[in-house]
Amino acid sequence: MDQLSAISEELAEIDGRIADNFRVLSNGFQKLDKIKDSSRQSRQLEELTDKMRDSKRLIKEFDKEVKALEGNFDRETNKMLTEKKQSMIKELNSYVALKKQYATNIDNKRIELFEGPNEGYTEENVLLASSMTNEQLMDRGNHMMDETDQAIERGKKVVQDTLNVGTETSAALKAQTEQMSRIVNELDSIHFSMKKASQLVKEIGRQVATDKCIMGLLFLIVVGVITIIIVKLVHPNNKDIRDIPGLAPPVMNRRLLSHQFKY
Repeated sequence: MDQLSAISEELAEIDGRIADNFRVLSNGFQKLDKIKDSSRQSRQLEELTDKMRDSKRLIKEFDKEVKALEGNFDRETNKMLTEKKQSMIKELNSYVALKKQYATNIDNKRIELFEGPNEGYTEENVLLASSMTNEQLMDRGNHMMDETDQAIERGKKVVQDTLNVGTETSAALKAQTEQMSRIVNELDSIHFSMKKASQLVKEIGRQVATDKCIMGLLFLIVVGVITIIIVKLVHPNNKDIRDIPGLAPPVMNRRLLSHQFKY
C-alpha cells in the first residue's frame, strides 16, 4: 500500500477499502461455521454478499483508475498494478465460491427441514425397497409411521408450549394493566386530596387573618381605655376628657363634697 501511495493516492485509498472488505469477508465466513441456525446463516451470508458487491465495484474503480494513469507509468509499474488487480479478482472469486458453497448447504438444510430427512434419497429408498421382503417392508412402514407419530407429538407439544407461553404473557399483561389502572386511580385520589387540603389551608389562612384583625382592634380598644384612665388620673380637672361610664369620679371631688356638708 505504501508503494501505491507513492504512485497514486487514489489508488492507495481504493486498495485500502478493498483490503478492509476482504478482512470483513474472511472473518464473516469464519463466523458462519459457528452459526447453527439457518436463518442467521442466511442473514450473515446476505451481509457478506453486499461486501462482495462493494469489493467488485471498488476493483472496477481500481482498474479504471489504472487505465487512466497507465500512460504516466513505466512498464514495471503497469505490470505491478495489473498483478495487483488480478490478485484482488482472485481473492474475490474465492469468497464468491465460498458464498455459493454455504448457500448450497443452507438450501439443503431447508429442504431437509420441510421435506424430511428421507426425501432427498428417493432413488436409494426405491432400490432398498426392491430388495426387501414383505415383512421387512411392513416393519419399515410401521417404523416410519412411528417416527411420524413421534414427530406429530413433538409438534403438538411445541404448539401447546407456545399456547401456554401466550396465555401466561396475556395474564401478565392483564395484571400489569390492572396495576396501572390502580396506580392511576390512586394518583387521582392523591390529587383530589391535595386540592382539598390546599383549599382548607386557604380557609384557615383567611380565618387566622380575621382573628388577627379582631385581636388588633381589641388591643387598640384596651390601649385607648388605659390611656384615658391614665390621663384622667393625671389631669382630673380636664373637662375635654369625658368620664368613662362605670368609672368612679376622682377622689378630689369626693373630698370637696364632704367639706361642703360640714358647713
